[in-house]
Amino acid sequence: MISWGLILWLIGLSVITFFGVMWLLDISNRQRELQEKLEHTYIDGEGRDVSEPILALTQRVEESESRVQELHAAVQQSRTELGEFASQLPSSVQAVGLVRFQAFSDYGGDQSFALALADASGDGVVITGIYAREGTRVYAKPLSKWTSQYSLSFEEENAIKQAQGPTE
Repeated sequence: MISWGLILWLIGLSVITFFGVMWLLDISNRQRELQEKLEHTYIDGEGRDVSEPILALTQRVEESESRVQELHAAVQQSRTELGEFASQLPSSVQAVGLVRFQAFSDYGGDQSFALALADASGDGVVITGIYAREGTRVYAKPLSKWTSQYSLSFEEENAIKQAQGPTE
């Protein structure tokens, strides 16, 4: 004969199985509803699938993000290089003055010259070329703060004034 304990076990298992089947049916129904909502989400009002354009746009956004990161790296590199150039700029030639003149009154034209080359603080050189029938002579005089330890000709002084720019 079957014991009451076994009957209670069978009833309990049947109840648990029934609720398990009901739970699975409910989950299956919810999954089907979500699938329908998802399909409706990717179909526009005219019945066209919009998932492909959305995926294409997503890919373009990812490519744009990648390009922005590349450009950001390039900007950072440019800033670094610009900083290096800016540190070198004060000692580079920033001021140029050129005066052409006739060294001797009896011949030639304005073939002689005085050329001033200086950095922002006035350190540099004045190069003078004097043209004569016998040849051309070139002289260089150092500049420190727009002055030279050597005596300067009128033309050399004018070349330095030109290099300094207009004074206000």
